Amino acid sequence: MKNIFRILIIIGAVFLLTNCTENFDEINTKPDAFTTEEVSAKFFLTSPQYRLYAPDRYPYWRAHLIHMDRYAGHFCFGMRGSWWSDELGYSYNSGYTDAAWDWLANYIGGLDNYMRLTDVGGEFENQYMFAIGQIMRGLYFQMFTDVFGMIPYTEATNPDITLPKFDDQRTIYQGLIAELDQAMATIGDATRTGANVDDVAENDIFCNGDLQKWKRLANTLKLRIAMRAYGAQGADFATAAITSALNAPLLETSADNVLMKKDEIISQWASASYGDIWYNFGTGSDWTVGKTLIDALRNNNDPRLPFYAKPAKGGTVVIEKPDGPEAERHDKRINYIVNVLTEAGVEYTKTDLENGAVEISMPENMYYVGQPTRINGRTKSYMAYEFFSTPAEDIIRAKNSGYIREELVMASAEAYFLKAEAAVRGLGSGDANSLYQEGIRQAMKLWGVSDGDIETYISSEPMAQLSGTQEEQIEKIATQRWLAAYTDGFEAWAIVRNLGYPAELAQGVSDPDIFGLGDINGKYPQRLRYGNNARNTNTSNYNTAVSQQGADTQETKLWWAK
Repeated sequence: MKNIFRILIIIGAVFLLTNCTENFDEINTKPDAFTTEEVSAKFFLTSPQYRLYAPDRYPYWRAHLIHMDRYAGHFCFGMRGSWWSDELGYSYNSGYTDAAWDWLANYIGGLDNYMRLTDVGGEFENQYMFAIGQIMRGLYFQMFTDVFGMIPYTEATNPDITLPKFDDQRTIYQGLIAELDQAMATIGDATRTGANVDDVAENDIFCNGDLQKWKRLANTLKLRIAMRAYGAQGADFATAAITSALNAPLLETSADNVLMKKDEIISQWASASYGDIWYNFGTGSDWTVGKTLIDALRNNNDPRLPFYAKPAKGGTVVIEKPDGPEAERHDKRINYIVNVLTEAGVEYTKTDLENGAVEISMPENMYYVGQPTRINGRTKSYMAYEFFSTPAEDIIRAKNSGYIREELVMASAEAYFLKAEAAVRGLGSGDANSLYQEGIRQAMKLWGVSDGDIETYISSEPMAQLSGTQEEQIEKIATQRWLAAYTDGFEAWAIVRNLGYPAELAQGVSDPDIFGLGDINGKYPQRLRYGNNARNTNTSNYNTAVSQQGADTQETKLWWAK
């Protein structure tokens, strides 16, 4: 990907020239102005793409990291030295929730501008560019609705409606499938959006202008949406959509993976990365990798483990016994953390010191240990940073210091897992086990695992064999999809809510001596609360949505949730 800054300069220039469309013809007659051979809607595509998957640091921190990645069970706060306990996000905080709502609710303007330019009669009318926009809408609205539930959709981009109604998820899902079908029909057999300046090419930082890849992405997204809707009340459209998607090309190979390359030098206030948070604030803003994730990898000899995480730093840690009423829970919390280390296979020494203090020593940089999710503030001092694995360096690398792992838009692995699930449920043909194993193979290739290690895992590990009851097979498929969605907390969180796995996450927490139960008494969060801007400025439609969907709390289940 070209430096996004350079693209933004072009976007800004073109925007200034086209902001008043009545002057466009006049501009083209000036010898020092842009000519028709130099201007194109392609310059308006890049921004909506990166703003959806890598917005500026404010929402990237508050939406992606504080909420989605942690609800997914992939990342944790709450270790010693963290600014927060891992209860953050499970207890309502309007500032963090508002950041997520405002970013997603306001995102659509840039994409809609691109679509108006490429629509019939637009300044840069181009049916293929418009089709790309329709697929982008699918990615966006699926993400948006799966976070909050009912959201503005049918009236969201109507310029004559300033306070749009909130649509139910059935309407949104069915509408998105129709839009995706339209986009795929428009693309047909076409391969490029045009020639020269009309070819989106490298300005398309998802598919580099490859329309057939966009078409496969659209169909895979359609299958995801339809499979998620399947079984939900009133989802009478799902089975036909699943059948249709299964009978058309899906993402298939490593070359089909839709990844957004990170710009390594762009300002964090234009497009952020994890490293903008990790390296800018010290330990207080750091995070660890969740126990459920590390256990699923380590306990099944999954070769992705060193690509996902680093071994725990290790060393010697002293845990002091607290004063006051928390003293009586000291032994319980010591036993808890010791059991975590034991379950991870760590060879450690535990020494009792004076006044109830305990010293724990473990080898440095040797063991992969995940931090338990949702640790409360009173247990935080027992969760030494040195005990736990942190994300692999490619994930958190600082800008201007080398390769940063791409943003995951959609991977071929997901297509195979969806096909395997459809086969298990009797909705599709093909051998479910073969499809499942190819999903694992593609998921591992995505992270650079060697072919030899992949085949060893598939041939020898029980987790790579799809067997047992239908529900046991669904559990394996869901767990592998969840693992493959690492660094995409939005989708990983949706998988847990929709399919119920990993069960360790879905069942929530219950022990208040160890965990932060939050505002939902330890239950697994099902959605984010609406932002204050929705409640305060679109009050009537907000109230209607709440009356239909249920209370505006984190425990209200979405339409498709298990």
